[in-house]
This record gives sequence, structure tokens and C-alpha cells, in this order.
Amino acid sequence: MDLLPNARTLELVGQRYGLAAVERLSAWRDLVLHLGGAGEHEKLAQVNDFFNRLPNISDSDQWARRDYWATPVELLAANGGDCEDFALAKYFTLRAAGVAPDRLRVTYVRVWRPQLSRMEPHMVLAYYPAPESEPLILDNLIGDIRPAAARTDLAPTMSFNAEGLWSAKQRGQHGKLGEASDIRHWNDLLARMHHEKTGAIR
Repeated sequence: MDLLPNARTLELVGQRYGLAAVERLSAWRDLVLHLGGAGEHEKLAQVNDFFNRLPNISDSDQWARRDYWATPVELLAANGGDCEDFALAKYFTLRAAGVAPDRLRVTYVRVWRPQLSRMEPHMVLAYYPAPESEPLILDNLIGDIRPAAARTDLAPTMSFNAEGLWSAKQRGQHGKLGEASDIRHWNDLLARMHHEKTGAIR
């Protein structure tokens, strides 16, 4: 899938959201093109920083929906989203920048929120430098990228990418639970990303 916005997409976003939205999408396109020759840790850092500058906004406030997975174009055009939107935008951007698919997992977790004294559902992006290595966690709640062992506030439950769906405790084929296509929100997201190229901008 061609991720980056074409001229028609930028035109429609400008009509719907204004010049600032077009500038955000253009900056995103420039980032991906610039990262082509960078090392993977540089790609992680720049992509994480780029998206973490956006406001964290709930689905109910941003989209008037209880649970909505925004496309990267929607996230940038609307200037904000929630944890799923950040994790997915980082995933697709790093894939477009050349990071191998088996190194990236969008991961469902529960996060400890000390201000609320409870665990809450959350989503992050995990990067695996090698198949059995400890992942690095890209999270919109904190600015820096940390090893999973340093994120004692997170309890992973399940992970996925375009190649499959896994239990958080197992990464190989024996731990595979199914396909990403088993996730309804994933299917809806991919369909909207495809339609954005033909002029369907939310």
C-alpha cells in the first residue's frame, strides 16, 4: 500500500481541515522520504518524536465515536488522536521508511495510571531488534523510547502486525492466535486508507 498522501489527498485535506493540516501531512511525507537512508534507531527516534508532538485526544472528543482507529492521514489532518492512532501511525510510517515487518508489533497493553490508582487499556508499538530480543517501546504517554523491561507500568496482552496476531507472551508461530484480518478495526482502517487515495477523507 502506498502510504504517503498524493496531491489529491492534500487538496481534499486542505479543503476540509485547512492549510495547517496540509503542512502536517507534507511534513510527514518529507520525514518518510528523509529517513530512507537512516539507521533503524534514528528512524524510531524521529518517527516517535514526530507523532508524539500531536495532542492526545479521546475518540469521543475527536470523532464522536466510542472506539475509532484513525488512519495516519486522519490523525494528522485532525491534529490529534488516542493511543491506537499513535501506535498505528508509527507502525505504518516505520514500515514506509523501510523497517522490516517482523520487527514491529502493535501491542495491546494495560498501563498503570498512578493518578487514577488503576490499570487501563492502552496501545503501544514494540520494535524487536532481533526475533527473540527484548523489544523497545514507542509510547505516546512518554517522550523517550525505553526497553520493555524498563516499562514496569505496562502489562502486554496481545500484539499484531500485518502478518498475524499473537499472544503477548509468545512471538513464534506456536504463539500465533490468528490473522490481523480477524480484527474488525484493522480491516476498517485498511479500507479507509485505500479510499483516501480516491478522495474519501473523513
